[in-house]
Amino acid sequence: LSPLSSQSLLFLGLVAAVCLGLNLLFLTVYLICLCCCKRDQDPETKRPHSCCVTWMAVTAGLICCAAVGIGFYGNSETNDGVFQLLYALDHANQTLTAIDSLVASTTLQMQGELEQHLAQLNELLASRGDYVQTLKFTQQLASSIILQLQGLPAWRGVSADLTELSGQVAYVEYYRWLAYLLFFILVLTACLLACLGLAKHSRCLLVMMLCCGLLMLVLSWASMAVDTAAAVGTSDFCVAPDKFIMNQTDDEISAEVVHYYLYCDQSLSSPFQQTLTVFQRSLTTMQIQIQGLIQYALPLFPTAEKDLLGVQQLLNSSETRLHQLTALLDCRGHKGGGGGSFLGTSSGDYLDGLIGICYDGVEGLLYLGLFSLLAAAAFSTVICAAPRAWKQLQGRERDYDDMDEEDPFNPQARRIAAHRPARGQLRSFCSYSSSLGSQSSLHPPAQTVSNAPVSEYMNQAVLFGGNPRYENVPLIGRGSPPPTYSPSMRATYLAVTDEHIRHRGDFPA
Repeated sequence: LSPLSSQSLLFLGLVAAVCLGLNLLFLTVYLICLCCCKRDQDPETKRPHSCCVTWMAVTAGLICCAAVGIGFYGNSETNDGVFQLLYALDHANQTLTAIDSLVASTTLQMQGELEQHLAQLNELLASRGDYVQTLKFTQQLASSIILQLQGLPAWRGVSADLTELSGQVAYVEYYRWLAYLLFFILVLTACLLACLGLAKHSRCLLVMMLCCGLLMLVLSWASMAVDTAAAVGTSDFCVAPDKFIMNQTDDEISAEVVHYYLYCDQSLSSPFQQTLTVFQRSLTTMQIQIQGLIQYALPLFPTAEKDLLGVQQLLNSSETRLHQLTALLDCRGHKGGGGGSFLGTSSGDYLDGLIGICYDGVEGLLYLGLFSLLAAAAFSTVICAAPRAWKQLQGRERDYDDMDEEDPFNPQARRIAAHRPARGQLRSFCSYSSSLGSQSSLHPPAQTVSNAPVSEYMNQAVLFGGNPRYENVPLIGRGSPPPTYSPSMRATYLAVTDEHIRHRGDFPA
C-alpha cells in the first residue's frame, strides 16, 4: 500500500478509537447521573425499576444474539472469499510452474538428446554430403528454437512471490478466523454471565458482568477499527486492481506482458506470438527434413535407423509441448485439463481471485463491522443495567433487615431458626426457676391440656404442610389458634402445668 493509503487506514483506526472514547464518556456521565440523582425509595416505585432492568437485560440479550449470528455469517463469507483468492493464486502458481517446466524440458531435449543424435548421424552419414548438409540445417533450426525459448519470460520469480503471498494470506486468514470464533464465544459467555448476574442477584456476578461488559466494549470497538480498515483497504484495491498490479511489475516481466494478461481482449496480440510462430515453423521444417532422411537415407544406411527414429520421436514430443505451451501462455485459455491461463477472462484465475476478495471478502468484512456495532450497543446496555440491578439488590437486602426477627413468617428468621437448636430456648422459657408472677400468668384451660386438640392440629399441619411445624414458644392465654408443639415441649409443658396445680393446692385462696 502507498503511504497515503496507510495514513488513511490509520485515520480510520483513530476514528474508531474516538468513538470508543465517546461511548465510555457517555456511560460515565450516565453512571454519575444515576448515582447522584435522588430517587424515591417508596416500595411502590420499586416495581417499575425492576421491570426496567428486566427489559434492558432482555434487549441486551436479543441484540447480543443477533450480533453473534451476523458475525458468524460475516466470518464465513470472509473466509470463503479469501479461500477463493487462495485457490486462484495456487492455480496461477501451478500454471506458471508448468510453463517454466515445459520451457526447461524442451530446451534440455534440444540441447542434449537432439545434439547427441545429430552427432551420431553425422558420423554415420559422413559419406553423403547432402545428408550432412541436411543434418547441419536441422542443427541450426534446433539452435533457433533454443534461442526463441530463452526469449520467453522466466516465471520463477513471480511463482515464488505468489507462493509467499499465498502462504502469508493463508496464515493471516487462519488466525483471523480463529480469533473471531473465540471472540463470538467470549461474547456469548459474557451475555450468559450478565443474565445469571441479573437473575441470581449476586454481587460477585454483577461485578464480573460490569468488568466483562467494559472489556467486550473495548474489544468490539477494536474489532470495528480492524474491520473498517480492512474493508476500506480492500475496496481501494478493488477499485483499480490493474493499476496496483502494474505498479508491482517485476523487471523480468515486461509491462507489455502484464498488460496483455490484465486486459485480455481479442484485439490484443499476444507478446509471445512471434516466439511461438518461429518455434512451430522451425519444428515443422525439422520434421520434414528428418522424414526425408528416413525415406531416402535409411535404405542406404540401416545403422542410422535408431538415431533417425529417436530424432523423430523427440520432435513429436516437442510438438506436443509446443501446443501445451501455447495454451498456457494464451490469456483466453480455460482452466482444467492441465491447461489454463495465468490471468485470463471470465474463466481465468485473475477474475476469480478478484470476485473472491472484492465481493465475498468485502461483504463479510462489512457484516463483521455490523457485528461489532451491535456488540458495542449490547454491552453498553448491559453496563447501564448493572447499577440499577445493584441498587435493586441493596433495596431488597434493606427490606429484609427491616423485618422483625421474631416474625415466624420472615424468610430470614426461618433460615436463622433452622440453624439454631430450639431445645435450649425451650428449656430456658419453660424453666420453673422463673418468677412466680410469670408462672401465675399461665392459666391454660382444661381442654387445651388434653392430647386431642394438639394431636388434631398436628395432624392438620402434616396434612396441609407435609411436615409438622413445631414452635418453640407456647402461645397461651392470647386467644390464638393452638400451635403445633414438639413432643419434648409438650411433655415439659404438661409437667410445668401439673407442678403449678399442686403448688396452688398447697396454698388455698
